[in-house]
Amino acid sequence: METLLLSRIQFAANISFHILFPTITIALGWVLLFFKLRFSATRNEKWMEAYRFWVKVFALSFALGVVSGITMSFQFGTNWPGFMETIGNIAGPLLAYEVLTAFFLEAVFLGIMLFGFSRVPGWLHTLATFLVAFGTTMSAFWILVLNSWMHTPAGFEMRDGVAHATDWLQIVFNPSMPYRLTHMLLASGLTVAFLIAGLSAFRYLLGDRSAGLRAALKTGVVLGAVLIPVQIFAGDMHGLNTLEHQPAKVAAMEANWETRSNVPLVLFAVPDEEARENRFEVGVPNGASLILKHDPNGVVPGLNDFVAEDGTRLHPPVSPVFWSFRIMVGTGLLMLAMSWAAVWFLRRKAGFDDRLGRWMLRGLVAMSFSGWLATLAGWYTTEIGRQPWLVTGVLTTKQAIADVPAPMVLSTLLMYLAVYALLIAAYVGVLFYLARRAAQGRPVALEPRSGAAEVAVVPAE
Repeated sequence: METLLLSRIQFAANISFHILFPTITIALGWVLLFFKLRFSATRNEKWMEAYRFWVKVFALSFALGVVSGITMSFQFGTNWPGFMETIGNIAGPLLAYEVLTAFFLEAVFLGIMLFGFSRVPGWLHTLATFLVAFGTTMSAFWILVLNSWMHTPAGFEMRDGVAHATDWLQIVFNPSMPYRLTHMLLASGLTVAFLIAGLSAFRYLLGDRSAGLRAALKTGVVLGAVLIPVQIFAGDMHGLNTLEHQPAKVAAMEANWETRSNVPLVLFAVPDEEARENRFEVGVPNGASLILKHDPNGVVPGLNDFVAEDGTRLHPPVSPVFWSFRIMVGTGLLMLAMSWAAVWFLRRKAGFDDRLGRWMLRGLVAMSFSGWLATLAGWYTTEIGRQPWLVTGVLTTKQAIADVPAPMVLSTLLMYLAVYALLIAAYVGVLFYLARRAAQGRPVALEPRSGAAEVAVVPAE
C-alpha cells in the first residue's frame, strides 16, 4: 500500500478515535449545567445525584479527548506538511483562537467543576460548570470553522502558492459553517441523550430505582426525542448547502451517475465505478429529486460530470460515501423511533416496570453508543466526500503528503490501532462499571475523603 493511502487511513483512525470524546463532552457539559440549575432551583437532591454520576463520565471523556487531540495534531507535521505550508496563515490563527477561547477557559475552571462540590460556594460551582460547557462549545466552534473553510474556502487569496487571509469574517462565516456547526452540535446532543438514556436503562435493569436515576433517564429520553426531528431538518438544510457548493459529494451520496431530472432515491445498490453504474439498485422513484430540489422533476448532478478530459476522476470514491450516508440516516431514523417510543413508555402507567418495559430498556442499552455510529458515518460522508481535495479547489490531498516510507507509516498505524482498541474497550468498560456501582448503591466519588491535596478516586460513603 502506498504512503498516501496509509497516511489517509492513519489520520482517519486518529480523528475517528478523537471525535468520539468531544462529541460527548460538548453536550454533556450543558446537561450537567441543567442538572445543577435544577438543583439550585428546587434543592432536590436527585439533581445533584445525577450530576455527581455524569460528571465522572465527563471527566473521563474530556481526558481522552485532550490526549487523542494532541496525537492528531502531531500528524499535521509528520504526515501532512503541505497542509500548513499552504494554508498555515489561515489554519494557524484559527487553531490559536481555539486555545485562547476554549482550552484556557476549561483549564481554569475544570478543577472547580470536578472537585468543588463542597469546597466552593454553590454559585461558583455553577459558574464553573457553565464556563467549562461554554469552553467545549467554543472549541467545537473554531475547529468547525477551520473544517468548514476547508470545504468551502472564502476570504483569502493565493500568493506564490500560499493562502493569505483577506477577510476574516468571510473565513469564519464561510458558506458551509453555520450548517456544519449546527449539524455537529445537534449530533453531540443526540450522542449524549442516548448515552444517558442507555446507561440509565442499564442501571434500571439492575434494580436501581433512585430518584437521580429516574431524573437522568427522563432527561436522556426527552432530549433525544426533541433533538432528532430538529437534526433531520438541519440535515436537510446542510444537504442543500452541500448540493450548492459540493455537488460531486452529493452525487456520490446518491450514487447518481448522470445529471438528469426525476432521479430516484436509491435505498440499496452496489456502485460500480469501473462500469459507472449501480448494480442491484432498489430505489424510490423521483425521491432524490424531491429531497434535494423539493421538486420531483428537479435536476440532480451526476458523477460523470466530474471527470477530467484525461480520464482523471474529480469526484470522491462512491461506495464509502454512499454507504456511510445511509448508515447515518438509518441510525437517525432508528433514534427517532426509539426516543419517541421511550417517551410513550415514560407517560404510561406501568412505565418500564412490566415485561414490555424491560424490552424497551434493553433497546435503550443497545442504543447507548448509537450517537457514535451516526457521528462517524456522517463524518466519513463529509470528509471522504471532499476527496480528492484537502482544501476544495486549493490543495489536493496528494499535494500535502509527506515523503515518508510506507512501512514507517504502516508500523505507526498498527500501533495506533492497537492502542485505540484497548482504550475504547477500557472506556466502555469503565462506563458500565460506574453504572453498575451506582446501581448497587456504591458510587465512585471524585473527591477524596480526606483533605489531602492529591486527587483520589474512592468509594463514596
